[in-house]
Amino acid sequence: MTDPSLLKPDLGRYGVWTAGPVSPEQAVQIERLGYGAVWVGGSPPADLAFVEPILERTETLSIATGIVNIWNAPAPEVAESYHRIEKAYPGRFLLGVGVGHPEHTQEYTKPYDALVSYLDDLDDKTVPTSRRVVAALGPKVLQLAAQRSAGAHPYLTTPVHTGQARDLVGASVFLAPEHKVVLTTDVEEARKLGRDSVGFYLGLSNYVNSWKRLGFTDADVEGDGSDRLIDAVVAYGTPEAIAARLGEHLDAGADHVAIQVLGGPDKLLPALTELAGPLGLNAAG
Repeated sequence: MTDPSLLKPDLGRYGVWTAGPVSPEQAVQIERLGYGAVWVGGSPPADLAFVEPILERTETLSIATGIVNIWNAPAPEVAESYHRIEKAYPGRFLLGVGVGHPEHTQEYTKPYDALVSYLDDLDDKTVPTSRRVVAALGPKVLQLAAQRSAGAHPYLTTPVHTGQARDLVGASVFLAPEHKVVLTTDVEEARKLGRDSVGFYLGLSNYVNSWKRLGFTDADVEGDGSDRLIDAVVAYGTPEAIAARLGEHLDAGADHVAIQVLGGPDKLLPALTELAGPLGLNAAG
């Protein structure tokens, strides 16, 4: 019999990435559409109080953090929250942690060492490696994610990065990239929304360095980003075209793709509804 601690998290092929918690009512609809998980970004607080109301209203949906910032959320409190949630809803919460950005964290010193220490603290508080993932872009942190967690949650990457990450970490490691989408065939509208979302990250060295490792040039990452860069990290077009782009991550080795819908909160459920069929999801009822 396979040791459960060695199994990859099962979040289905596709999930939803949001900048903050969805409402329980939205979560119910997301689950009915066939998405396997909701990833909550925006550096949620250590108490993770938003999780239980969502899990209480849903039946199979998983909740993941994408990510808890190690500088803002003390590991002991996060661990206490994890155990509280796991006891009430076994196997439905995945803890994603990461170091944030050096340009926006005054305490940001030796991020790799700080991340290792944080994972040590989670170990001390018996948060299992099988129920946590690490935000990772570069090879060093990808390897750490493979060694000290279930796997990696890369953000703002491409299917090429997914393939490289899979080759690096091996087949047994969970890999769940995020990808942004705009449900429109208007190229200029899609690129504008993409730039509105991506622009912040063009000032962050970890993302710029990651893109350069993928072959993007200085010109691609200057200003508000080249069309080539925006088109690579933001999928747009018809639902079928977007589904094909997202499927490239799976083809490259991803276990799960976290979809971030751009354009405002009112676009979230309509876009997810239109994408569900082309993504091959099994909607309920």
